[in-house]
Amino acid sequence: MKFLRNLLAAILGTIIALFLFFMFFAVIVAAIESKEKITVKNNSVLMLKLKPKLVDYAPKSDNPLDEIFGENDKKIALTKVLNAIENAKTDDNIKGISIEILDLKSGIAQTQAIRNKLLEFKESGKFITAYADVFTQKNYYLSSVADSIYMNPVGLIDFHGLTSEKMYFKDFQDKYGVKMEVIRHGKYKSAMEGFIANEMSEANREQTASFLHSIWGEFVDDIATSRNKTVAELNSIADNLGTRTINLAISNGMLDQAIYADEYESKLKVLTGVAEDKKLEKITVKDYISIGKGRIKSTAKDKIGVLYAQGEIRYGKGDENYIGQEAIIKALKKMREKKNIKAIVLRINSPGGSALASDLIWREIELTKKEKPVVVSMGNLAASGGYYIACNADKIYAEPTTITGSIGVFGAIPNFSVVAGKMGINAEQVSTNKAPSYSVFEPITQGFHDFIKGSIDDIYTTFVKHVSEGRNMSYEAVDAIAQGRVWTGKEALENGLVDALGNLDDAVAYAASLADIKEYKTTDYPRYKKDLKDALSVNPFMKSKEAMLIEEIGADNYKLYKQLQSFSKMKGAQARMPFILEIR
Repeated sequence: MKFLRNLLAAILGTIIALFLFFMFFAVIVAAIESKEKITVKNNSVLMLKLKPKLVDYAPKSDNPLDEIFGENDKKIALTKVLNAIENAKTDDNIKGISIEILDLKSGIAQTQAIRNKLLEFKESGKFITAYADVFTQKNYYLSSVADSIYMNPVGLIDFHGLTSEKMYFKDFQDKYGVKMEVIRHGKYKSAMEGFIANEMSEANREQTASFLHSIWGEFVDDIATSRNKTVAELNSIADNLGTRTINLAISNGMLDQAIYADEYESKLKVLTGVAEDKKLEKITVKDYISIGKGRIKSTAKDKIGVLYAQGEIRYGKGDENYIGQEAIIKALKKMREKKNIKAIVLRINSPGGSALASDLIWREIELTKKEKPVVVSMGNLAASGGYYIACNADKIYAEPTTITGSIGVFGAIPNFSVVAGKMGINAEQVSTNKAPSYSVFEPITQGFHDFIKGSIDDIYTTFVKHVSEGRNMSYEAVDAIAQGRVWTGKEALENGLVDALGNLDDAVAYAASLADIKEYKTTDYPRYKKDLKDALSVNPFMKSKEAMLIEEIGADNYKLYKQLQSFSKMKGAQARMPFILEIR
């Protein structure tokens, strides 16, 4: 009897669960079907707000729950934004663009790419205006392309020059007895400098100042042209905080007028020829992309394969958030097999990482070059391991503000010997042979240090040789500009690490010329597939781990947490940028 009762209860529970499951999806499907169809109405303004995080590659998830609960809306691909602006240029229903961005979640090179595309849009004769409650430096740089810039009467423009900050943990380690044993090659290879010193080295200060001035130079050159000012005037405004008040910003020519949002909308109505008492037609970039305007239509049969490598380089599979050699190698082999893919562009946005994974990708590019042209396009970052996988391409394009180079290698091992001693813990080892070994509970021995140093030096030599062969430079010439030093794309062009300044479109066009084709379209790789377990792992009713941590410890502390977490995941020798770069 008890068995039958339990069986009936189980059956009833299953029926109820299935009923609720189907009811849940019925509600979702009904909600989706009830959405109003998006159209571009006459005399519309394209609203450039860009709330999601901007990434180079944002493949649409095949997890249905991601679409239902908006996970796909948390990021947007740079190419889709650029294509939307390109399509708007010839769309008769779009009269102009309104830039209204409060917090631009993009890298500097990505921001410059959008700005350049907006400059092309202005060639159509259509208007561009900008409005914000507050302008950060990056937002202002993008918005300065507008014909007119407006701001809330109690808003603020931050314009003070660029600053980069690096944290140092040596005193913290000494105090608590937990330290990182760091072995490196390259006087500029300062990825772990914060763990071995209390202050910035002169070499690190030199390279940081160099690339900051190079990026700032791009900022002020572009702003000066758009705002009809000189670079000297802009630097004086930055030095003296000449935008600290609304009146100063207006008098210094950084702002056209201080008005409220409703007054700004009235100006848009005038520009579009809409009566004050009529509705202003608007369409967001997100909605514009959703109706197919995020791609450039083509009937060409030939293709250029664009292979996206974004995120840290780790040994393993890889996904859209980090580079693993397995996914990249699989994609390269696939593109070699496809007869209609005539050339390949490797789009890199990476600070580097695993030297082993980088070398495996480098080797696969060597094999691919024998069959099809390979051109590199650098985004925000293509440094260290990111440069490693770029150095043997047929041609390398970088944005002027790309961070690249950082040809160097380091290794880092945690050590708890001091804290273990304070806690009364003693570790003893027994070995069968005399080869040096390492324990996190014992101080590093000279023998083990020399062993690791030899390995680091050997990888550095291999790295420099690859660059030397790929760039047709002598070993000595590469070594002189290597040593872990970071360069901007503009500086890298001058020292021979890249061939030309340009964007992804420029790289694609050159790849097509190498393949001797005139009509073509692009196709994106890698193609990531989630298994059933991954697809069902999302819990739409829970906040993401990231969101919860930011809420609990604050955004600044979360950045520190991510930095330490990144270091904890390092395995093997690292060809990685000298620090986690944040410019403000």
